[in-house]
Amino acid sequence: MDTDLTLTHARSIDDPKGQNYIPLAPAFTMAGGMSVNDWKGFSGGLRYRFIDDRPAIEDNSIVADGYFIADFNANYSFDKITIGFAIENLFDVDWNETQFATESRLKNEAQSVEEIHFTPGTPFFIKGSIAYRF
Repeated sequence: MDTDLTLTHARSIDDPKGQNYIPLAPAFTMAGGMSVNDWKGFSGGLRYRFIDDRPAIEDNSIVADGYFIADFNANYSFDKITIGFAIENLFDVDWNETQFATESRLKNEAQSVEEIHFTPGTPFFIKGSIAYRF
């Protein structure tokens, strides 16, 4: 079992209070899990990662959403063969992987809008594997 925690108070020292947030710098992150290796032919683990909500711009008026994601994998080895599966996003959480505050304007909009643009995170899925060792 392992875990890693990070606490920060990221602020710019050259900007006035309330305008001094560091964009996308989280105050709290955590990652860890537990794993088993070669127990009667079985191996696998449960892993997680968490990132707290964080300011997307210096005044913290736009916030990048945090998330908690868990992944699971299990394998069984015999002779020279290993079979296994992995589940990513075990609890099917809707999350945004990459997030940036970006100003944009659609063709029919008179004014541009500053908002979060994002890449959606991986949805729940299962993949299987079979490996043969030479």
